[in-house]
Amino acid sequence: MHRETTLEEVAERAGVSRQTVSNALNAPHKLHERTLGHVREVIAELGYRPDARARGLRTNTSSLIGYCLPSDDVAGSVNAVMDQYLHALSVAIERTGRHLLLFTRATHGSELEVYRELLAAHSVDGFLLSDIRTHDPRPQWLAERAVPFVSFGRTGDEQQRGPWVDVDGAAGADQAVRHLVHGGHTRIGFLGLPAGNRVGDDRARGWLRACAAAGLGDCERMLVHCADEHHDNGDSARRALALPESPTALVAANDALALGSYAACAERGLRIGEDIAVIGFDDSPTATKVHPALTSLRQPVEHIAQRLVARLDSAEPGGELYEPELVVRASSAP
Repeated sequence: MHRETTLEEVAERAGVSRQTVSNALNAPHKLHERTLGHVREVIAELGYRPDARARGLRTNTSSLIGYCLPSDDVAGSVNAVMDQYLHALSVAIERTGRHLLLFTRATHGSELEVYRELLAAHSVDGFLLSDIRTHDPRPQWLAERAVPFVSFGRTGDEQQRGPWVDVDGAAGADQAVRHLVHGGHTRIGFLGLPAGNRVGDDRARGWLRACAAAGLGDCERMLVHCADEHHDNGDSARRALALPESPTALVAANDALALGSYAACAERGLRIGEDIAVIGFDDSPTATKVHPALTSLRQPVEHIAQRLVARLDSAEPGGELYEPELVVRASSAP
């Protein structure tokens, strides 16, 4: 029969005291980040799992971190990147002896109602916020109540409350444009998310900034917003290709829009990677399944998940911004 690893064995292997291991599990804010990371690595290596029931009675905690699933329109679409993110987040949380509690947004009344109910019932010890919107009320509301939380994303407020981690979408779009300019393109269109979408607007800003820096002239006329990113089916690309001076390259705010452009280009007899270049964002698994394979910007999902958990436990305000990686494939061949 398999014997469970004890807290004392973790302490011995890590070369720290029993109290330090206990702090890593129950009061991580008391430890230096390097010490905390080392102890967590040993916990993962030995497969140590604390007795959640005993710890909950002792500390009046639930060992659960709340996570609100995306809205129905997002959840109803195929989103492999979100699956990767949730898996990485679950692994990072479980390494600290806790688990994610998934819940959905309230369909009636205030969106904060479900957060209020979970806190009142002592169901969670804190929250990992995702699907952050411009001027999102959740960070402010949680900060005012001294509830531990961390945001994956930026609200756009000058002084965003609480810690946050985000992907620099503007820097990613900038990379894409510079790659295309290097390949000789001078008419680079952008397939954007609906106007007002925080993530889409950030990526569009990076595209526009890079086009201006490259001296490509009036680029805004080549910005096309989709009406619905989950049901676009190439419509935004068709509109871009119908412009008086059609683009020789397209940068899309996500892979779904980029992949939709394949049909739109085929309808006009354009060969992707030869007559026109296409670049997506998110580097979804489908990017390598299409022909030609799609050049895309890959988000550092696992690292972001680890940093979110670390920032949740440190509770220090301020944010961290990470650039995506441009993965060049045949769709953007010079």
